[in-house]
Amino acid sequence: MKIAIAQLNPTIGDIAGNAQSILAAAHQASSQSAQLLLTPELSLCGYPPRDLLMHPDFIEAMAQTLAQLAQQLPPQLSALVGVVTLNPNAGKEGGKPLFNSTALLSDGAIQQIFHKRLLPTYDVFDEDRYFEPGLQPNHFSLIPETHNPTQAASIPNSQFPIPNSLQVGVTICEDLWNDEEFWGKRNYDINPVADLAQVGVDFTINLSASPFSAGKQKLREAMLKHAATRFDQPLIYVNQVGGNDDLIFDGHSVVVNRRGEVICRARSFATDLVFVNYNLDTQDLEALPEIAIAPLSDSEDAEIWGALVLGVRDYARKCGFSKAVIGLSGGVDSALVAAIATEALGQANVLGVLMPSPYSSDHSIKDALQLAENLGIQTQTLPIGELMQGYDRTLEKMFAGTEFGITEENIQSRIRGNLLMAIANKFGCLLLSTGNKSEMAVGYCTLYGDMNGGLAAIADVPKTRVYSICQWLNSDSNSDFFCNLKSKIQNPKSEIIPQNILTKAPSAELKPGQVDQDSLPPYDILDDILARLIHHHQTPDQIVAAGHDPEIVNKVTRLVVRAEFKRRQAPPVLKVTDRAFGVGWRMPIASRWIPATHSPKVMP
Repeated sequence: MKIAIAQLNPTIGDIAGNAQSILAAAHQASSQSAQLLLTPELSLCGYPPRDLLMHPDFIEAMAQTLAQLAQQLPPQLSALVGVVTLNPNAGKEGGKPLFNSTALLSDGAIQQIFHKRLLPTYDVFDEDRYFEPGLQPNHFSLIPETHNPTQAASIPNSQFPIPNSLQVGVTICEDLWNDEEFWGKRNYDINPVADLAQVGVDFTINLSASPFSAGKQKLREAMLKHAATRFDQPLIYVNQVGGNDDLIFDGHSVVVNRRGEVICRARSFATDLVFVNYNLDTQDLEALPEIAIAPLSDSEDAEIWGALVLGVRDYARKCGFSKAVIGLSGGVDSALVAAIATEALGQANVLGVLMPSPYSSDHSIKDALQLAENLGIQTQTLPIGELMQGYDRTLEKMFAGTEFGITEENIQSRIRGNLLMAIANKFGCLLLSTGNKSEMAVGYCTLYGDMNGGLAAIADVPKTRVYSICQWLNSDSNSDFFCNLKSKIQNPKSEIIPQNILTKAPSAELKPGQVDQDSLPPYDILDDILARLIHHHQTPDQIVAAGHDPEIVNKVTRLVVRAEFKRRQAPPVLKVTDRAFGVGWRMPIASRWIPATHSPKVMP
């Protein structure tokens, strides 16, 4: 029996458009003689729909479209489609009004509805806000075509056993992530995969919308392999792909057989339709010879690059933008963002704006222009010296008797931010802000200045990783699989990021001779402290025990706490790590708790 796995890129709320994508995949699957089509979690509305779920007409539109889709499917093809359904007992018995569900469609009708059992409420997930958990193991019976060639079909509301039928288990995303043997603990009191193994299903399907973070696919596959061998059960994992706001879904749908071997993997960061076969004789899933297993990248730099390109491309496309504008400073952050935008949107759709001040070095202007030439993008140069003088004149009396300081530095940044926003507004461009995670963490950025933008493309990428990705871009190891820039630039053998950008000391150039390390520790030290504090939740004492200077540790922790008000006003941050400054970061602004070495202290 052939099974089709549709790795789809839905647009949230585009119910009709998403249904057409499912239908197109269904026709293609049917043309390849597939009997069962699988789609990701909430494939009809896109994940995550968030508070759209509070609109009754949104839920009703899904119900109507689902019924129409069931009638439009090719004959002899069954499909699992992710959808939101009503909880009819919520008003009488209490509980949440909705279910996160999957519908089994066949023979022109909705045959069964399955409800997600484990509802994540951590990091970016908030499903308990909307959904009631399902209470029963989810499974259905499917008669393979070989036993009923005239009417191969799913059996609605089936009870075991049905002669010549396959018993198919259904789980939804988080349902897979509670194996106490794999994790060493349980987060929920049930394990849906174990329940299905006890029922005796032939194989289990997991329909997911699992966001990307660096290195996550290897973890997923290790978890799948463990479940397959522990329960002697083949598993099919179907993941959403695409960018939805700050979240990036990497695809990487994968199939493992009973022995825990990967026999099929869909592409990363791209839609795909792949097929596997269930062998009735061996009672196992098997690869089809014509379907190649998509490779996994060994490079986290390559993974993050692929994710960011997809995130920028889909954010622009789904928000109605075709062009982007970027402030080019001659520094490494704007260089990386410009490269990402060029890959995502095309050379003709990216504008780099140089805004030199009297403090800008000649090499910064030269480096920015060289970068633009390498990428093949247009530039505009708008000197800001006269604008700075205008501010000085306006504020001269009020600022009399004070010294040049951070206020005047920030004015330069805000002048640039205003110019970029004006260009974005005038020409309908998406302004990409260029700040990295290290700067965002400690507040080394300016509200209404360099933080301006519609999307913070690299604000989840630490400074040291920014350098690493740029070096990867310049190396011969970046393949067309993830990066096509080398084939686009005028001299494919040349570097993409000018070498001087990678070797000079980083600087905001807001005063003479300024470098970042005037205010911050070296970035390798800073990023290690931040990783321990933000990702690993280490105390300052633990960070000091790892070899860091107590004074630096206390300074960094103070800066992180004090910068919360800035982060709250930042553009959406594309998430590529397990702890990003986005919807999963929930820190108070008005707080007097500040971690410190030796003993807790309040902020002075």
